[in-house]
Amino acid sequence: MSGMVRSAKTVINMIGNTPCVKLQRMVRNPKVEVFAKLEGNNPGGSVKDRPALFMFQEAEKRGELKHDSKIIEPTSGNTGIALAMIAALKGYSLHLVMPENATEERVTTMKAYGATVILTPAELSMEGARDYADEKFAEGGWIMLNQFANPDNPKAHFETTGPELWNDTEGKITHFVSSMGTTGTIMGVSRYMKEKHSQANVEIIGVEPTDGSRIPGIRRWPKEYLPKIFDPSRVDRMIEVSQADAEETTRRLACEEGIFCGMSSGGAMHCALRVADELE
Repeated sequence: MSGMVRSAKTVINMIGNTPCVKLQRMVRNPKVEVFAKLEGNNPGGSVKDRPALFMFQEAEKRGELKHDSKIIEPTSGNTGIALAMIAALKGYSLHLVMPENATEERVTTMKAYGATVILTPAELSMEGARDYADEKFAEGGWIMLNQFANPDNPKAHFETTGPELWNDTEGKITHFVSSMGTTGTIMGVSRYMKEKHSQANVEIIGVEPTDGSRIPGIRRWPKEYLPKIFDPSRVDRMIEVSQADAEETTRRLACEEGIFCGMSSGGAMHCALRVADELE
């Protein structure tokens, strides 16, 4: 077994370099290959480990974080878990702000890492959590990493996710489909593909929820809350997914492909399969 053991200095060193697996049963078009990048293999359980790490590290390099800094950050879940994990390792005081209808599992996980969790009224949704965090930050005495406006969020994907996808597919990738929340993943990967491999003409496809759908990790933001890191020119096409389709595809991924994931991944895969059906 010694040749199979992968060791690392800390959990931080385990972030990234996630597997990319080819779907075996769900793709109907025999001329198209669809791959899933298993971001759940990150130690915090999601793709958000990447930007969380970059936001911490870059803030430390700039001298913005001190050992006694109090950090406050609004989150819908996965970014908060990733931040809590890294804050625990680095010894920072972290306060996470979430709507009160957030899943109990996410709240419990954040608290297990030692974070303080502040719940805002459910009817105000994530916009209310963001407003609360902004107000506390404005009072002074707080540091906010601000995943919605921090360029270190997409930078993480420009420097890690994008190159990994290119190498995973040996440069044969033609389409990249990503759910859109903070939009960090799609912004960083798009920039990498369009700047480093413009000749490949990789089509960048963003996934948004249909009106009325509630899919954790996929958002359609009101204009005034649109993430500042989002540049619409970096997205070639937008596809909507319903909550029902996201849920069904998530179940199918588990039952047919052995991939256990969340609804935002199911939503992205539903749209990827739609694209695959269209291709020659």
